[in-house]
Amino acid sequence: MPILKNLLRWQRGRQNTGYDKMLLCGAIWPIKFDLYLLKFPQGSEIPPHKDKIVAGQHYRLNIILKHAQNGGEFICKDPIFESRRIKLFRPDISEHQVSTVLKGNRYLLSLGWVKNK
Repeated sequence: MPILKNLLRWQRGRQNTGYDKMLLCGAIWPIKFDLYLLKFPQGSEIPPHKDKIVAGQHYRLNIILKHAQNGGEFICKDPIFESRRIKLFRPDISEHQVSTVLKGNRYLLSLGWVKNK
């Protein structure tokens, strides 16, 4: 099972831009979800993009555990909710990105789920 193979192991992020992710838990039933710890070391970034899904509505809640000393800002065109540490958005329809981490490391918990229409 792919989820168990990746559980609690650091891997490169999907964007191949220097960030790392660790799967903490996930499921496909009764609701498809994943929970990751993300690390953005100095020099990492995520360019503007949307996350494609096959069906349903994709939601993501990011909780910033540690801000970078400089850079590493989350930018989203249409967030559902946004504060200094909490970011709730629809990654399937809202373009989002993370600016380059210029100094320090940025850590966050990222919980994503897909709601069937």
